[in-house]
Amino acid sequence: MKIGVLGTGEVGRAIGTKLIQVGNEVMLGSRTRDNPAAVEWSRINGERAYHGTFAEAAAFGDVIFNCTNGLFSLDALRSAGEENLSGKILIDVANALEFSDDQPILTSCRESLAERIQQAFPEAKVVKTLNFVGYEVMVNPSLLKEGERQMLIAGNDVEAKRLVERMLKEWFGWEEVMDLGDIKAAKALEMLVPLWFRVFETMGTTIFGFKVVPPHGVKDYKRKTN
Repeated sequence: MKIGVLGTGEVGRAIGTKLIQVGNEVMLGSRTRDNPAAVEWSRINGERAYHGTFAEAAAFGDVIFNCTNGLFSLDALRSAGEENLSGKILIDVANALEFSDDQPILTSCRESLAERIQQAFPEAKVVKTLNFVGYEVMVNPSLLKEGERQMLIAGNDVEAKRLVERMLKEWFGWEEVMDLGDIKAAKALEMLVPLWFRVFETMGTTIFGFKVVPPHGVKDYKRKTN
């Protein structure tokens, strides 16, 4: 598969590298075609790794990952071009955070970043996931205990979520994926991020995750999702 990854930070580079390792072609997108981090990343990762602008990466990919700074994601996606996102799965990994006294604050309590992206690009199939774990765990959940590797997703398009679920399991190694429902559930996923920072401060490591634990004796605990 051809995949466009928007963002050249640690998250974007880690996800791009993982996607190449499992056999995909990946273009890392940034504001400029000659972004030094993207150029070096593509050199290290070989012939299936490319770099370009946001628009070039979005046009290149059959699936798009938004790994940009959440405060500027909408601007980056506008640069990518609505025509390059229309009809495609857009996996939103970003969080729109500001910091006060070194504590993270979500920029909006009414709508999640993913909801705002879906509203701005109604023809894209936005799926929220991976945003509430560290980038090392995103691409290598085997760092967590076996049986504890659960990821959560949210989005409006059922078929898009099923494809993302297969990607999370088969390419990234997540054992279980829980579908929380439509894109409104992305708010709950983003609200986990301040908790993530507090746990990080307490434990002193980014190698941890979150898991929903079902009632005792219940092996298959699922809610109806759209």
